[in-house]
Amino acid sequence: MSQTNEPTATPDPPVRLNSDFAGATPEMAIDWPAQEYPSPEIVVLNDALAGELGLDPEWLRTPDGIDFLLGRSDPAPYRTVAQAYSGHQFGQFVPILGDGRALLLGEITDRDGSLRDIHLKGSGPTPFARRGDGLAALGPMLREYLVSEAMHALGIPSTRSLAVIATGGRVQRERALPGAVLVRVAASHLRVGSFQFARAHCGDDVVKRLIDHAASRHYPDLLALPEDKRPLALFDAVAKSQANLVAAWLGAGFVHGVMNTDNITVSGETIDYGPCAFLDAHDPRAVFSSIDRQGIYAYGTQPRVLEWDLARFTETLAPLYDADADRALALAREHLSGFRKLVDGRILDTWKTKLGLDPGRDADSAAATAVAEEWLAMLGDDNPDHTLVHRALTDVAGGGDETALLGHFADAARTKEWLGTWRGLSPDAGLMRRANPIYIPRNHLVEEALAAAGSGDANEPRDLRPFDALLARITAPYTPSGNPDDERYERPAPPEFGEYTTYCGT
Repeated sequence: MSQTNEPTATPDPPVRLNSDFAGATPEMAIDWPAQEYPSPEIVVLNDALAGELGLDPEWLRTPDGIDFLLGRSDPAPYRTVAQAYSGHQFGQFVPILGDGRALLLGEITDRDGSLRDIHLKGSGPTPFARRGDGLAALGPMLREYLVSEAMHALGIPSTRSLAVIATGGRVQRERALPGAVLVRVAASHLRVGSFQFARAHCGDDVVKRLIDHAASRHYPDLLALPEDKRPLALFDAVAKSQANLVAAWLGAGFVHGVMNTDNITVSGETIDYGPCAFLDAHDPRAVFSSIDRQGIYAYGTQPRVLEWDLARFTETLAPLYDADADRALALAREHLSGFRKLVDGRILDTWKTKLGLDPGRDADSAAATAVAEEWLAMLGDDNPDHTLVHRALTDVAGGGDETALLGHFADAARTKEWLGTWRGLSPDAGLMRRANPIYIPRNHLVEEALAAAGSGDANEPRDLRPFDALLARITAPYTPSGNPDDERYERPAPPEFGEYTTYCGT
């Protein structure tokens, strides 16, 4: 009896993704295929995050799993789209930006029942590429992995990194660099710039749909409001979440570097780790971005920049606040004017917490406010190491000697006087240990890890041991490792490291 060889059906991947964004706002989603790569290879995979998403890490490491992560599954369990958005970049409005080198694979429901985006960065040029190559180099993608996971461990809302995949190809920047794709996870990729695009190109109907989509993803209580009340309520919710975020940045000594409106998320998550860095010396004027020559996005200016970005957000929503243009404008101004008090209060609470002064207990304490303000003045005058000085103060709160702390400041008498007042407020050492990290992604250590990982030259061998060691420390930032050799992760950069400059990676 003869046998026939019938074709074997290709099995579906073990998970399918939703296309909620593309379905809700098709005007802002362009179907686009991910690029193929010669020899993709996982460099780092976040097993814990994969588990949160209900994905099997071992399957993700297989050729089929890598194809899934790169948007190349066949048959496709997702609809890959490039998202459209606009944005103010360094104050200048750009009507069309969008995912020039990124694709949204879709949304997945995680094990807590929350919907999260799976998104690619470096997946090839799209119609939004603006003559760019649409690619990413290994170094910047590993940097985003390190810093985003550190931010998550610090308790700061952030996009997450699921994987970095080396493509086997080359990316031409100043020289040929190894190419890579970052697989990013976010509560969503909705930005202020998304609403700016809808307003500039689509009109009220799409703005309304985008409001409802944003509410369903992040602020579902808003959907219980009448439709005409949702736009202003969404502005208030986003303003609150962003106030919390920028206060957390300041507390950690984080400088985003590119606070354009297309990098201000509706969810209140940190997004896009390009020219970002953590402070060594506490300097309100600190800038690390190669393109921010005027210090627009310096460490200390971030709250005011955010206020400006939110002004652009309320401009896009204001036509829906009220049918009467004058009343709509008055509402926009009223709610925006309350933001400065909101963000400044949240920032003050952050500093009180770092000083062991419970914001709830000391909310109305003029003494606690004065102590926090004088502490900030001392930091600004002497520029001590941001992380070390707060750990030294934490040690003092726990009964340790003052010597290490005093060494951070030039005026010992001023510091001792401040210490006396601060002690009089009974600071909570436990609260301080939970608020002041031991380990952050120190810039020199990040560069050391990236260089060892072969990110600087297409022909270098790849050594991930420094990367893995740094990742282990910064993802447990409040816990001493107990290993004396790990003290190097606590120390600032040596003098020979010099001034630090970061680049956007495009």
